[in-house]
Amino acid sequence: MSAHSLGVIALLLGALGFALLAVLSCARLLAARKSARVLDQAMVNRAAQASVQGAATLDARTAASRGPRGGATTSDAPIGVSSRSGVPGMIDALGAIGVGWLDTPLGKLIVADEDRSLLDQCGYADARARGLYCIVRLGCAFAFAALAAWYSIAHGARPVAWAGGGLLLGFFLPKLVVRRRAHARLDAVADELPMLVDLLRLLQGVGLSLDQSLQVMISEFRVVLPVLSGEVEIAQRQFVAGRTREQSLQRMASIYENEDLRAVIRLLVQVDKHGGAVQEPLKQFGDRLREVRRATLRERIGKLTVRMTGVMVVTLLPALLIVTAGPGVIAVLHSLALVRH
Repeated sequence: MSAHSLGVIALLLGALGFALLAVLSCARLLAARKSARVLDQAMVNRAAQASVQGAATLDARTAASRGPRGGATTSDAPIGVSSRSGVPGMIDALGAIGVGWLDTPLGKLIVADEDRSLLDQCGYADARARGLYCIVRLGCAFAFAALAAWYSIAHGARPVAWAGGGLLLGFFLPKLVVRRRAHARLDAVADELPMLVDLLRLLQGVGLSLDQSLQVMISEFRVVLPVLSGEVEIAQRQFVAGRTREQSLQRMASIYENEDLRAVIRLLVQVDKHGGAVQEPLKQFGDRLREVRRATLRERIGKLTVRMTGVMVVTLLPALLIVTAGPGVIAVLHSLALVRH
């Protein structure tokens, strides 16, 4: 191999290493800018909605002072349409069939308590989602069993063994998908919790009640808190339906395995029961969460440093060896060749 080829290989390996470092740096920078931009946009939308609501309230008061002027004001739009057509209607029908099977021994075997907990962690809290999950597991099991049996017959293998393997694979595949989504949402809850505490402290500081603060987070900060805002919305619906604040928030505290979230919920329940200033406890709690987050980030950075060391050993170290030791090795080879001749 000539010196020119060695130099080209060294340059390519070095460029690859620097490109990986640049990609990681750009990804972190873009993520930070995106989070800041989303938060600014949410605050702007909140201010615009507040101004629109103020104008609407003023118009309503003006209309009320003038008095009603004939005609009925009820809407003619249909309310509570329960049937849908097409693919959504088919999904609803399958979900209804699965709901009828949930209380049977077969349904309890297909959708066990662990599966129901995973579905709750994924955000699928209604019975329709559980019924649809039951139908999907059965459908995948029979579909994979049929495909495996057809493949085994076409290739002269044992159809019973292949069909049994396909049945097991199809039965457990939906659970693996649901478990992966549940783990992703658990990580998202841990990442969103400091932002939730800071927003609660901010909204409580401007004079909003607890119910108003939770409603603002549901309507305005869904982009910033995609997981926790959905869970807070479910808790608010249960609270409006007649449950107490503690009962409505207990679901969120029980399904997510996060002690910090449970501590925040206990604090919210105490504030709802007894009242009092909540800004200072939330501030202290937010500081503690940020310290824990910094420690977690340091741990991740340490692991990333170890991984990048391996990348640099694979990419930059060979290039460095080629550049530094390559000319000497070539000179030695030329000298040996001359000695032989």
